[in-house]
Amino acid sequence: MKKTPAREQSEGPLSAVPDYLIRYATLRQLQVFEAIVRLGSFTRAAEELFLTQPTVSMQVKKLADVMGLPLFEHVGRSVRPTEAGLELHDACRKMFETLTNLEMKLADLKGMKRGRLRLGVITTAEYFAPEILGEYSQLYPGIEVSLKVTNRDSIIGRMHNNEDDLYIMGRTPTTEVEVVSCPLAPNPIAVMAPRNHPLVGKANIPLERLAEEPFILREPGSGIRDATLRLFEAAGLRLNVRMELGSNEAIKHAIVGGLGISVLSLHTLTLERKDGPVAILDVKGFPILRYWYLVYPKGKELSLVARTFLDFAAEHGPRLRERLEAMWPALRQVIRDGKAPDYCSDREAAQ
Repeated sequence: MKKTPAREQSEGPLSAVPDYLIRYATLRQLQVFEAIVRLGSFTRAAEELFLTQPTVSMQVKKLADVMGLPLFEHVGRSVRPTEAGLELHDACRKMFETLTNLEMKLADLKGMKRGRLRLGVITTAEYFAPEILGEYSQLYPGIEVSLKVTNRDSIIGRMHNNEDDLYIMGRTPTTEVEVVSCPLAPNPIAVMAPRNHPLVGKANIPLERLAEEPFILREPGSGIRDATLRLFEAAGLRLNVRMELGSNEAIKHAIVGGLGISVLSLHTLTLERKDGPVAILDVKGFPILRYWYLVYPKGKELSLVARTFLDFAAEHGPRLRERLEAMWPALRQVIRDGKAPDYCSDREAAQ
């Protein structure tokens, strides 16, 4: 019988070590390459990494020489990875996730919590997300938080590109991507009008009366817009849409300016005074109870930091509900009558 060399007995097969790549490729080159693929631009990668564009180009050229294949192809003004580039990018993501988890585990052994949490947040959650992140950061000051606020289409695109750890959404994807969704907090939406509007103070306003008012709506694709239109269509009513705006803050200013009434999340008023310029109308069928969800693609291997945030969110959710009920006592029965979904729609995948 052939005797196994002592080196292989003690260290394992030599083929298990990528000797060539370790010798000629560097982590910095792989970091530059990953940033270009994720951002779709040499210039944006240079800005994110605080490097000059010539340095970025040089690092990619050296990495391509090591691989022996081109890693990018130019399409107009943009760049996209070649087949070899896609394979390398997949390996980079797995390697960086492993190193991130290693960093977190080592910090745990030292009695610290360190790492980076990347969150993609739907525009309508721009008031809500910083509040929960503030409490999370106080509990884990060593964890750096990156927050990207954008519209629904961009959030789904970021999911496909695996650009973030977790996402906060008001309406989870159903056909665009398969996800695990975890309810985070109630998101009641209500009808809002300027403080001097004649309907302010009226009780149980019928939808028929509301349909006579000029309405300000979010852009198409907004979950709040869809919920509002469904409610009026079910009653056989058509809204008098005066304008469409792409942000909650712009809509609030339009309401104060007397341009119309609108339906918004009550979270948009959390920093307002009770006698502020925007008032909540008492309308039949409102408030509509919706939820904020923490979402991530099914099958995604979550980092330790992401799992820490999921655990924090599960404990923090009831406190957010109690805070909403304290601010608007009329919500108490609405929230408690509404059937809250289970914490995760796919418990097994979330384990």
